[in-house]
Amino acid sequence: MWDYTDKVLDHFKNPRNVGSIENADGTGQVGSLICGDALKLTIKVNKQTEVIEDIKFQTFGCASAIASSSVLTEMAKGKTLEEASKITNQDIANALGSLPEAKMHCSVMGMEALEAAIKSYRQGGKPVVFEQTQESKVICQCFNITEEMILKAVHSNHLKTVEDVTHFTKAGGACGKCKVAIQEILDKVLACELPQKKQEEKRPFSSLTIVEKIKAIENILNTEIKPKLNQDGGSIELVDLNGNIVTVRLLGGCASCIASKMTLKNFVGKTLQDKLDKNLEVKQA
Repeated sequence: MWDYTDKVLDHFKNPRNVGSIENADGTGQVGSLICGDALKLTIKVNKQTEVIEDIKFQTFGCASAIASSSVLTEMAKGKTLEEASKITNQDIANALGSLPEAKMHCSVMGMEALEAAIKSYRQGGKPVVFEQTQESKVICQCFNITEEMILKAVHSNHLKTVEDVTHFTKAGGACGKCKVAIQEILDKVLACELPQKKQEEKRPFSSLTIVEKIKAIENILNTEIKPKLNQDGGSIELVDLNGNIVTVRLLGGCASCIASKMTLKNFVGKTLQDKLDKNLEVKQA
């Protein structure tokens, strides 16, 4: 079972702005019933101010898709088209308190549907189905995910692994034949970041500022530790850093696991020591 926040469950059980606006000024669609997820947004816009006065959604999808669509309508309502166009999938996830990594593509779908609805308004109200540019190569045939979509997700959400890309875009989530191509895209992106990373790695952990230390720890938690805990239905968050004492909180399945102390010492603690500083000690909040 997914570890949903209270906000996700609230928007799933009590979705806001459900339905379709009659004579809408803009209509945006993304996804398809064939792929398993689909979202349609309709908007009513004040022609003088370009403020979104009303917005409704219809979706075919899971709890995360419904919650993402619902909270998006609340975020966009009352904003100008320019302001609404700046809403990102991460903004949607943050408004819900977070989403499971494997469900982040639902927030991406909301962002894309809003982009299509705004484009529809700009083009006179004719419904727009979200599409990437025709020049962009389709990487995942199963879900029609293009290279442009993958690159956008990688850059916007700092994705590092093929699994991350699958969670955010669904690419590679069916037959898996495109995983090699996804890895090649990641390699190109990471290669551009490599010189900066190497420079950062030269500085010992003890010489970093407190903010830099926290960022370094959170980076290891997010890239090395969380993905493995997620596989068993658990997670982890950083609570505090005091000297060499790292205080964390185990979440989900890990919180009640009888082996939690072993997990902290033999996995979390050892990973932080190996990656950052051998003097770090980990304790549970």
